[in-house]
Amino acid sequence: MSKVRTRFAPSPTGRMHVGNLRTALYAFLISKHENGDFIIRIEDTDQERLVEGAVEIIYRTLEKTGLVHDEGPDLDKGVGPYVQSERQAQGIYLTFAKQLIEKGEAYYCFCDKERLATLTTIVAGKEINIYDKHCLHLSKEEVAEKLAQKIPYVIRQNNPTEGTTTFQDEIYGEITVDNSELDDMVLIKSDGYPTYNFANVVDDHLMGITHVVRGNEYLSSSPKYNRLYEAFGWEVPIYIHCPLITDEEHHKLSKRCGHSSYEDLVEQGFLTAAIVNYVALLGWSPDSNEEIFDLEELIRIFDYRHMSKSPAVFDYKKLKWMNSEYIKKWIFRSFMNWLCHFYIRRLRKS
Repeated sequence: MSKVRTRFAPSPTGRMHVGNLRTALYAFLISKHENGDFIIRIEDTDQERLVEGAVEIIYRTLEKTGLVHDEGPDLDKGVGPYVQSERQAQGIYLTFAKQLIEKGEAYYCFCDKERLATLTTIVAGKEINIYDKHCLHLSKEEVAEKLAQKIPYVIRQNNPTEGTTTFQDEIYGEITVDNSELDDMVLIKSDGYPTYNFANVVDDHLMGITHVVRGNEYLSSSPKYNRLYEAFGWEVPIYIHCPLITDEEHHKLSKRCGHSSYEDLVEQGFLTAAIVNYVALLGWSPDSNEEIFDLEELIRIFDYRHMSKSPAVFDYKKLKWMNSEYIKKWIFRSFMNWLCHFYIRRLRKS
């Protein structure tokens, strides 16, 4: 097998959510357990959601938690740039999207918002918008004319409407989806930026990512990813989807709960080592009954195959207990260090 390469690809939209920290931690542990590479990539394709200073928050959080990267915007190992807006400026995504158009796997779409709003259909009892492939049937001449007229457009993936698509996830196993549920997702937006989904596939391939770690909310998008890999003729990476993190009442952990981000927890007095230890156990368990692990121990014992499919409950009381254990250790070590220095000074004086 080739060298394990994982990536953490956050969007700079504010403080680092506990779920994002867990994704970064698992990606880091998977790579380091196999002496592989851990890569940082900044995904800023959604320009409207960017928050000033958020990139610095990402770097600061990773540094404090010990998740040291091997490659990233500040450490180019030959597959950069590692910031998607910089890659977009080089025309990387548009080039690959046009390759798909030539293969018939993608097409220009000139439909306006008003028309798109009318395209609702019922799938599994839910009303959703699915594009009707209207612009797929435009001739090359019609497309060229609209491009010449500078009519706004997006580029869409051309997905089949019949049959099924199957993909393999390391945690959830084999998953099959009816192709009728696969919308022709947008690859390149009207502002020229790639969508999150398309940029991920292109960048993961070009950066040689072998294991993709992400939340299970992306399970439904995975068939579209696979079809893109197949359309390009690229090797599909190993997918590892992490279970949802909920609060004690089994609702998705939200910013409103007051302890959803790393910085929230630090401000409440939790030690970084305790936070990292606790986050590691949100959806994963070791072979033993032990629960206290430092980062080096986690690297040694981490096996993603022991991750759970079930949602992980963020138990605030348990985090408090774990934090107290770390404080006791810290106090004991501090006391022993003081004692050693005390006796050394006494011996020097005698």
